[in-house]
Amino acid sequence: MQIEDLALVFTPQLGVKGVAHLLECFGSAERIFSASEAELREVGRLREEALRNIVERTGFRAALREMEYCERNGIGILASTDREYPPLLREANDYPHIIYGMGDFGALRGNCLSMVGTRDYSSYGERVCGYLIRELAERVPDLVIVSGLAFGIDSICHRLALECGVRTVAVVANPLPEVTPAQHTRLAREIVDHGGAILSELPSSAKQKGNFYVPRNRIIAALSEGMVLIESAASGGSLLTAQYADGYNRVVMATPGRVGDRTAQGPNTLIRNRKAQMVLSAEDVIRELMWDVNLQGVRDRKKEEPVALTRDEEGLLSCFRSDDPLTVGELQELSSLDMGTLTALLIGLELSGAIRQLPGNRYEKLRK
Repeated sequence: MQIEDLALVFTPQLGVKGVAHLLECFGSAERIFSASEAELREVGRLREEALRNIVERTGFRAALREMEYCERNGIGILASTDREYPPLLREANDYPHIIYGMGDFGALRGNCLSMVGTRDYSSYGERVCGYLIRELAERVPDLVIVSGLAFGIDSICHRLALECGVRTVAVVANPLPEVTPAQHTRLAREIVDHGGAILSELPSSAKQKGNFYVPRNRIIAALSEGMVLIESAASGGSLLTAQYADGYNRVVMATPGRVGDRTAQGPNTLIRNRKAQMVLSAEDVIRELMWDVNLQGVRDRKKEEPVALTRDEEGLLSCFRSDDPLTVGELQELSSLDMGTLTALLIGLELSGAIRQLPGNRYEKLRK
């Protein structure tokens, strides 16, 4: 990263896409500032005010202040032209030329998977997070979980990744070294201490007024080959992240929820509208992302105790009185459950490994 890179993003009247356009035209920030006024006008096709700011090197004073600030606070700086800059992020048409970070930027080159969801999560959503991350941690070498450090599903995913010995990256909507929410400062420190990173595109001069969360979501979406939506209402930041991921041609995935539940509206709608692939297991995620997972050398799978079932799940499981598979219709008749409740319990039993779905919408009991 050169001082010209910082000066470029501090140049007034350019903006994120204007910076990306100039870099595409000239190749580097250094070449932009060394170009003649005629070249900037003809090749860059800049408005006069933006052109004048480049020629007069308006952004350099602020860039020097920012560099000193980052050095004092232990904040790393990456420019999009640096070798360490995440290549997937650079593919986005509105990538940030500068990202600030604490921790190991090398985590951005792992097998990144973005996982997001609502802050008003349910016990089911927390359980799904644990099921997916633990299974992925055992199957995928150099797995990295990317999320937004927010309350709810985001912070649950970060913590589960740490518990599983998996690196995790948090993208925050505020200048570093502080994090938002402040209650997750300790979690952020643990992420850095365990080989992960905290990222932001915002310089120290940015003032948080609640308008940086949506742009932050695009970075979460762009950093990974795919994203999984766990729980979400019918609208909200998690769905915006899914929209960004779809726009970047990332693989959008979602875990289904019980029909009628508020936290299931977002993922269920995406699945119904074929905007997201339904995933029920780590194997589904691996298949959707077409990860070539080398199981040799990956840590041996730990033999875990079977996941405890709820009373309702045990009741439904008791309907399987033999090894013969049962259809949904047969299960509804035997259990006398409404379809919404039955569907939710079937998902829970499948996630716990007690049953598996067969072709023809049939289910087979696995747990004796």
